[in-house]
Amino acid sequence: MDKLLEMKLGGVGFDHLASVYEQYTGKIAVENLRPSWLIFSSGFAKTKPLLAAKRTMDILCAGIGLVVLSPLMVAVALMVRLTSRGPVLCQQFRVGQYGRVFKVHKFRSMDVDAETVTGVVWASSTGIRATSIGNFLRRSRLDELPELWNVFVGEMSLVGPRPERPEFVAKLSQTIPLYGLRHVMRPGLTGWAQVRDTYGASVEYGLEKLQYDLYYIKHLRLALDAAILFLTIKTVILSRAAR
Repeated sequence: MDKLLEMKLGGVGFDHLASVYEQYTGKIAVENLRPSWLIFSSGFAKTKPLLAAKRTMDILCAGIGLVVLSPLMVAVALMVRLTSRGPVLCQQFRVGQYGRVFKVHKFRSMDVDAETVTGVVWASSTGIRATSIGNFLRRSRLDELPELWNVFVGEMSLVGPRPERPEFVAKLSQTIPLYGLRHVMRPGLTGWAQVRDTYGASVEYGLEKLQYDLYYIKHLRLALDAAILFLTIKTVILSRAAR
């Protein structure tokens, strides 16, 4: 320690490993991370004007989106109705801000009895439980259009940590340190983890998402939200063009 202090006074710079990891990866390492780093590090500033502006953007964008995209939503609803039996919409319980459970609305992309035998299981990017158009709806994210209503009524935000099902939250909270911290924000229609990482469904991927989610919460800005929305649209368009 004496040698390090001598080097510091001699002009050598030092930084915490977690800070360097955050700077170069865009995520916060949570394994072996001391809570004191979170307490004393910069960021995590959620001022009332910032939150009010974020909520105003949510209401305006979700309201406009519901109106402008209504013809597309009707077309998707007809596709679901004509290609499989069962309701057009499905509702799933998800964990929202402060651990509150709410119902998320999605266009149904799975068979009606998909979880009758298996119970609640991780979703798959090529889900064998999907309907004939289910994989297309998921890849294009058209199944998530009804979530604009969740955004409009305040259960979700346009940008934030993606909400998980209560069964998965219980499991992930037991195995991943600090997992509950992602619930300090409203869950998002899209998020930093979605534009920075690939699709996955496992405990390991839950850890990866948490690291990105904490980075987003720490650096919360409207400019970051706008960048995430732009990257989300870009990703959806490019992935469609590549198919």
